[in-house]
Amino acid sequence: MKVTKAQAQANREHVVETASRLFRERGYDGVGVADLMAAAGFTHGGFYKHFRSKSDLMAESAACGLAQSAALSAGVDASEFVRHYLSREHRDERATGCTMAALSGDAARQPESVRAAFAAGIENQLALLSSEGAALEGAERARARALAILAQAVGAIVLSRACPDDSPLADEILAVCRDEILASLGEAQAASAPSRDRPASEAGQPAVPRNTRESRRKLSAGTVKKSN
Repeated sequence: MKVTKAQAQANREHVVETASRLFRERGYDGVGVADLMAAAGFTHGGFYKHFRSKSDLMAESAACGLAQSAALSAGVDASEFVRHYLSREHRDERATGCTMAALSGDAARQPESVRAAFAAGIENQLALLSSEGAALEGAERARARALAILAQAVGAIVLSRACPDDSPLADEILAVCRDEILASLGEAQAASAPSRDRPASEAGQPAVPRNTRESRRKLSAGTVKKSN
């Protein structure tokens, strides 16, 4: 029975998604073409109807996994992203977790097409993480902060996974890095607060929170009434 173009495209997408999960779980060298195609429900020979080489599939599956991660991060603020990313749940779910954490080490030894897919995915994730802060601290500073957060978060997952599952160190790495990143985000928000809380007439003067100014107004009003 002849396969339609639509079915052939659907089969290809299924192979890519299957490969994305298996590569994340086992690494690029941990799964061969025959095993991959069997997991997808196809024969080994059918592979070359869709891809020229395993490297081509590696690049396409990397782009697929990175796009999935970006889609899940869209609309999520940096603090929420960090809490989920550096959770034990994410650490333990290699096959469905972040492609960067699972395969960046492997990607460094792969052809340029694979590394280019990672570079594009990293750029996309940086754009998502920095979008919120760009309006508060400028695009350049927001990008630098997003890059620091992403590098520390990915590194933490990699180190935690390198430890035995029942190792206290595995949890400590996640907890310490999560708390440090969240603290840095709190400091960044505090630093940007003066520009929002004080009027232009107070430029150059120490920031005074709104609730403090309101208290002063009430105290002043009370003093005036007493003097009258």
